[in-house]
Formats: sequence, C-alpha cells, structure tokens
Amino acid sequence: MSLDALVNRVRQAEQAVEVREQRTRRQWTQFKATWRAAWTPGRIVVAGLAAGFAAGRAKPLRLAGSGGVLDLLRALTPLFVGVQAAQAAAEELQPDPSNNPPETPPSP
Repeated sequence: MSLDALVNRVRQAEQAVEVREQRTRRQWTQFKATWRAAWTPGRIVVAGLAAGFAAGRAKPLRLAGSGGVLDLLRALTPLFVGVQAAQAAAEELQPDPSNNPPETPPSP
C-alpha cells in the first residue's frame, strides 16, 4: 500500500470514530433522561421493599461476620452519596414553579 492510501485509511478511521463518539453521546444523554424518568416514587418504594426483603432473607448477621459485605458497603457508600448529590444539584438548577407569582388577568 502506498503512503497516500494509508493516510486515507487513517482519515476514514478517524471520521468513523468521531461519528461513533457523537452517536454514543446522544444515546447516553437519552439513556440518562429515560433512566431518571423511569424512577418514579412508586418504583423507588417497590425497589426498596424488594431490597429489604432480600437483605432479610440473606441472614445478614451470618454474612456480616465474614466482613466482606461490610467492606463492600464501605466501598459503595461514596458512590451512592455522589449520585444523591448530583441529583440534588440537578433539582436545584431547575426553576421551581411554585415561586413564580400567579399571573393576574388584564383589567378591562
């Protein structure tokens, strides 16, 4: 292969990577929006009840004695705190419709 052909192949590969990167960003944005919209309060309660039931059935005292579960919880706690902080920050950035004064109808 000549140098020009190799340069063309590299350019094509770079363009393909850019297109895939843009598509991935769009899909990630759509996924985040769908994920947040899907977590309604009812689903959060059901997920909490299911997790609580599973934790109760797993004999937590027996598992806690091994120490592995506690290490896992210690490792995952900062992750959950970060997610909650990000959600709180996102909620603060959105305008609150209850703070807007009601519009008065025009006088005749």
